[in-house]
Amino acid sequence: MIVRWCENRGIKLPDHTYFNGEDEGLTRADRDHFLELLNNMSSTLPEQKEAAKKLRLLTKRIPSFRTLFGESTDAVPQLLSPLSRTKPGTDIVRNHPDLQEDVITTLLNLSIHDSNKMLVAETPTAIPVLIQALQSGTIATRSNAAATLFTLSALDSNKAVIGKSGALKPLIDLLDEGHPSAMKDVTSAIFSLCILHENKVRAVKEGAVSVILNKIVCRIHVDELLSILAMLSTNQKAIEEMGELEAVPTILSVIRETSCPRNKENCIAILYSICFNDRSKWKHLREDERMHRTLSQLARNGTSRAMRKANGLLERLDRAVNLTHTA
Repeated sequence: MIVRWCENRGIKLPDHTYFNGEDEGLTRADRDHFLELLNNMSSTLPEQKEAAKKLRLLTKRIPSFRTLFGESTDAVPQLLSPLSRTKPGTDIVRNHPDLQEDVITTLLNLSIHDSNKMLVAETPTAIPVLIQALQSGTIATRSNAAATLFTLSALDSNKAVIGKSGALKPLIDLLDEGHPSAMKDVTSAIFSLCILHENKVRAVKEGAVSVILNKIVCRIHVDELLSILAMLSTNQKAIEEMGELEAVPTILSVIRETSCPRNKENCIAILYSICFNDRSKWKHLREDERMHRTLSQLARNGTSRAMRKANGLLERLDRAVNLTHTA
């Protein structure tokens, strides 16, 4: 605003005051400091640590610093250089977890800026460094790595890049471990990535179905995990695996317990897919109707979508009973 005011009145500011009027008032000294910090990421270990900590704070407190990473194709690789698999100092990850955490958190901060999402995902070392962090970091680092993948996956093109890079397996492993502080970030990342069909296939192959069902049985993050499971229920192999793992009684019990309409919708969508794929599962629905009348209650009190699918299952049950009586 000051720059524009001066320009409108013909007042010329000294060259050293502002390097770019569009960068929300960052001074040339700010930019020089930023470049110095990036250069220090390739210096001695103490300088790397100090620079990483400062970059973390700057990108958190001053959004304008996030845009600076887009000015050069070398900026993100410089930030990640201490953690790069191609560098000889790989032991840094194990011996200096604070450095890894600061670098990953900085990557998360700058990835929030929309113009950086593609830049980060297409940096060759970025996704491998995030995968490494998911596998070997502190729980805070692993959670921030998952959050970064979630943020980057806002772009469909990035969903494909992340999926092909093999990130779903360590995300599912982290979900399986069940650290409370990481669950929100990891479920968000898996859900976002699985919007892409190819990533659904990868997630099922990497064991997502059994991990998710185990968490739902334990009533851990049921809302988020039901959303993922409902999304995966459009995949044939996922449906077959849910049937093999006896998911139907578990899903019926969730319908009875939850008061969340969205959860009920996701549950009935999952049941619909399983039961119309495997006729042997109808026995669970018949037994449940005799004891609890779960579907009947949902058909009367659910959302329009839930009522429609519940009625579809009940009509199929009625036909099966009539056919049995006729026979």
